[in-house]
Amino acid sequence: MDQGTHSTHARARLNPVVFYSSAAAILLLGTLTVVYPEASQAWLALAQASVSKTFGWYYMLVMVACMVFVLWLAASRYGTIRLGKDDERPTFSYASWTSMLFSSGIGIALLYYGAYEPLDHFLSPPVGAGGTAHAAREAMAITFLHWGLHGWALYALIATALGYFAYRRGLPLALRSALYPLFGERIHGWIGHLVDGFGILVTLVSMVTNLGIGALLLNSGLHYLFGIPATPQVLVGLVIVMMVVATIAAITGVEKGIAILSNLNIRLLCLLLLFVLVCGPTLHLFDGMVQNVGDYLTSFVGQSFNLYLYDSARKWLGEWTLFYWAWWIAWAPFVGMFIARISRGRTIRELVIGVLLIPLGFTLAWLSIFGNTAIDLVLNHGAAELGQVAQADPPMALFKLFEYLPGTRVVAGITILIGFVLFLTPVDSGTLMIANLSTRGGTGEEDAPIWLRVFWAVATTVVSIGLLLGGSFNAMQTAVVLCGLPFSVVLLLYMQSLRKALAQDTQVNG
Repeated sequence: MDQGTHSTHARARLNPVVFYSSAAAILLLGTLTVVYPEASQAWLALAQASVSKTFGWYYMLVMVACMVFVLWLAASRYGTIRLGKDDERPTFSYASWTSMLFSSGIGIALLYYGAYEPLDHFLSPPVGAGGTAHAAREAMAITFLHWGLHGWALYALIATALGYFAYRRGLPLALRSALYPLFGERIHGWIGHLVDGFGILVTLVSMVTNLGIGALLLNSGLHYLFGIPATPQVLVGLVIVMMVVATIAAITGVEKGIAILSNLNIRLLCLLLLFVLVCGPTLHLFDGMVQNVGDYLTSFVGQSFNLYLYDSARKWLGEWTLFYWAWWIAWAPFVGMFIARISRGRTIRELVIGVLLIPLGFTLAWLSIFGNTAIDLVLNHGAAELGQVAQADPPMALFKLFEYLPGTRVVAGITILIGFVLFLTPVDSGTLMIANLSTRGGTGEEDAPIWLRVFWAVATTVVSIGLLLGGSFNAMQTAVVLCGLPFSVVLLLYMQSLRKALAQDTQVNG
């Protein structure tokens, strides 16, 4: 194919309605938060508080409904249906698939929250006195709830729905395709444009927030090791470097750049986890993992519906549990789409079980080991300063924890490298999925043109820099929560649509 033909094909694939409307919405949102930082932050905070107060019950029910649905899906006769032809084999090896599952869904937030969140729940619990043995136990159960089955079920739902309609029904790998049984050919009109366009908006907002968390964590590490100040200029430099590398990975595609980074991610994280397990209170940590899992399973049903109706923790609920549910929903479009992109040839049961158990197992082990190490230091070894740092400067909590382990500076340096690599996979996969949503037609394996991937990477970088310089990153974090509310409606439609399509599939195939 010559260059002129390739350029014409790229332009033909561009969906102008989705592309220009989503780009304009991002530009408008970014401009308002930069030009009016205080007003936008105040308005978004008020909106978040209103949403939490009014729709808290709704968020809880949506999360439970999605989890029950995917568990039923895996256990039912539909679980044997393959995402592709009946005799099709998986595109990626099991090792590459599982590492990409893990890396796409977690990102640098695991480093950021690993020690900080358990400590915060331990010292400032939603109910009761902080700093006690009971608070320590409850802190780990709450942390497991926030990072557990509920969130991964959303990824499994979207991945299954998109993969089924792309590889089984021959529709484009786009958010709109999973609504075909409900709306028919109308998904190619304004309904589809609205779903895909909003998917781009919520994904880019999530990526900008992830970029901010990554920059803050890496800057804290550089400040800890070299005294580099946490200024906007330094943060901007970090954002640019991270996005340049992420863009290169996105350009190389799933088979090369993203797969390589994912495999590197899992190895580095396993080494760091083993280091803390061996050099920390090892026997205490093994005991903790067993007890944490038991507490999580024991309290699972009650906590899934706990709205603290007669407690004074309603504000805490909005800042933590409801924030997490909205955050998972906001991340679900691009993570689910990316998982669908790498899961062709696998059965529905294999995808659901893989998404629910493989990354979840590592995530809970990570939180248990880092969380129990930090809590044990504060509760039993007088490390009060660690708890104070966690509540006053969350990105620094991880590096402060390393002061109580051997090889502090070497481990901190390696952690900075891990944080940099861990940041890349969700961002480059997110950039790739945004670009794919901006196109029309194409197959499940046909990614968007390179120029489109570069455009969205640059747009993410520019918005992030503007928010950093304007001091408006908190506003964008709040925007993520608000974006989760309307997309939750799409999740409910996906369940109905997929159930209807699978019933038709089994009737046709006997």
